[in-house]
Amino acid sequence: MSAGAAWQAGNRDEVPRILLVEDSETQALQLRRMLEADGFAVTRAATAEAALDGLNGPLPALVIADYHLPGMNGDELVRRIRLNVRARALPVLMLTDAGDGGGGADLERQGLESGADAYAPKSAGRELILARLRALLRRSDAEDMPDSPGTGFRRARLLLVDDGPTHRLWLSSLLAADGDSVEAVDSAGAEAAAGREGWDGVLINLAGLGPEGLALCRRLDAIRSADAARAGDADAAFRIVALEGARASPVAAFEAGADDVLPAEAVGEAIRLRVRALVRRKLLREENRRIEAALRERLREVERARAEAASAEARAALADALERANAELGAANHALRDTQGKLVQAAKMASLGELVAGIAHEINNPLAFILAHQGTVTRLLDGLAPRVAGDPEAAKAVGKAVQRAESMAVGLRRIQELVSNLRRFSRMEEGGAQEVDVPEAISTVLALLTHKLSDRIVVVQDFQAPRILRCSPALLNQVVMNIVGNAADAIQGPGHIRVATRLDGDDYVIEVSDSGTGVPEAIRARIFEPFFTTKPVGAGTGLGLSIAYTVVQAHHGSIAVDDAPGGGARFTVRVPAEGAA
Repeated sequence: MSAGAAWQAGNRDEVPRILLVEDSETQALQLRRMLEADGFAVTRAATAEAALDGLNGPLPALVIADYHLPGMNGDELVRRIRLNVRARALPVLMLTDAGDGGGGADLERQGLESGADAYAPKSAGRELILARLRALLRRSDAEDMPDSPGTGFRRARLLLVDDGPTHRLWLSSLLAADGDSVEAVDSAGAEAAAGREGWDGVLINLAGLGPEGLALCRRLDAIRSADAARAGDADAAFRIVALEGARASPVAAFEAGADDVLPAEAVGEAIRLRVRALVRRKLLREENRRIEAALRERLREVERARAEAASAEARAALADALERANAELGAANHALRDTQGKLVQAAKMASLGELVAGIAHEINNPLAFILAHQGTVTRLLDGLAPRVAGDPEAAKAVGKAVQRAESMAVGLRRIQELVSNLRRFSRMEEGGAQEVDVPEAISTVLALLTHKLSDRIVVVQDFQAPRILRCSPALLNQVVMNIVGNAADAIQGPGHIRVATRLDGDDYVIEVSDSGTGVPEAIRARIFEPFFTTKPVGAGTGLGLSIAYTVVQAHHGSIAVDDAPGGGARFTVRVPAEGAA
């Protein structure tokens, strides 16, 4: 069976489309004939820029890219694909010419490090190339790459300011070779051009502007600051790269607002690399903001769907319970309200575990991708540091990039820990008594209440009882979470909460005390009643402590409230200590 036919067998008889990025007419024709003979549909792009424009439409099943392309090279094309949330999962096969000689290994390394999934020389032969395609399509045929609005590719917009017509033309051609959109102006038109929105970077040649160059750089920086203030995001503003002149030292250029400074005699490749690095960082941050917005929207959609399902289920259950209970007399009214509360909480907790598991899964996929590539970026920066050791400015920039990469790693590990806590929480509702690690379960609950505790409330943990208790996980999930949550609500300003465990004879005791306003003695007899609450309308349902009381009763235990030492409230939960170890 051909590769194309095999792919169709698992993909609803669709003809797999390959995007071929090859500038050579002869090579493109040979590859097209080979692929079409094996059952593929082939779309060809002669340049990387044309390929990116094509990827803004329906995505192909796979991309085959030549390493050597006019303008943007194949490795840069793959990097841009991997930075795009919509297309980053596309499998990419990198090809290179047979005549590359000893540099083939380096090209393979560069291609794979840029994000390509596989590498093959064009001289490898038909069978090897098709085998590579089959393997890549086997890995990707089950992947779903949804089309999301606002996630297409776009070219970076660069503004070039230079008063020398010849030098301006040379710099414009140099920057356009990376596939970016370049507008070149002289110093007289620089401010008006910079005032237009949408620039990603500005390259200003101070050497050709005379003594007014630094003043112009300051005015461009002021325009950028005003744009950032209007957008409410400093990362949305353009970056400024300056070519220093006789009157503009690097320090003076930086003080005038430049983000990077190069010598006026810098070679073209150095200029391209510096501009590309700054612009890529801006585009990457833009993509990160778009990913975060998409994640937030996905979480909101999940929350809305779960809430609607839980609400519908709760309404149906409540309506049924009310219809039956209306036929009851007198004392049945209290039992009815208690049943209503349990039904609402049951519906809420049944959907909560599923919701939390779904959120953890949605976060974990992009987190795994970012963690993998953060390590690659760190290794590349570490390898680059020795090469730029002779250039203080470049060495400083690389060192700063290494520090930022390490800071990113710390933040990513915190997100990973939160995902782990969410997953543990989603399994807490598994029914039946089981052996529960009490300190670990309480720590997970506290981690999920961080938004309430914040930095103003210090939580003291004092675990003297055995770690393991045989009970329902709801004892620590619902009971401790409701009590600690209420304690946090009762503390106005800074305060502390103490969570302690101890053995008292045959009882396993969990004690939660706080420095809040306490519970007046006049209402202590009512706080465990369903729907009783002292919170403002809309701030609480009055079900939390009622459910906690029911859960403790199901464990044949007790729950009581009194004054904490030093003020505040103290809740004491006692359950039989059978199986504690």
